[in-house]
Amino acid sequence: MKGELKPRFIESLQRNNDRIREDRASIIGEDTELIYRRCVEDIELKIKRLEREQEGLIDISPLDKNSLTFADFQPEAFVQKDMELSLMIRNLNIQLEITRKRFEYLFGKKF
Repeated sequence: MKGELKPRFIESLQRNNDRIREDRASIIGEDTELIYRRCVEDIELKIKRLEREQEGLIDISPLDKNSLTFADFQPEAFVQKDMELSLMIRNLNIQLEITRKRFEYLFGKKF
């Protein structure tokens, strides 16, 4: 018969152990890979945002284009925040490197 539908329920019951394991492994692997990939991308995004924030710290331009007065700059606060952001970026870069290596090891794919 043309276009005969296979009964999915019956097919599923007739699968052997190897096929069931293969299907389950595939589902688990795909989900885990996707979540791992998102984790790497989230770390990359955090790093970019922190780098932008750090660059924003050095923007001490005048209050407006006609002013010679700079924004209220506090060197101590600048140094403290810059160091804090630098350490956060460093730690995230280490985390990113480890996460990428684990991804490559676990899934056999370059990120």
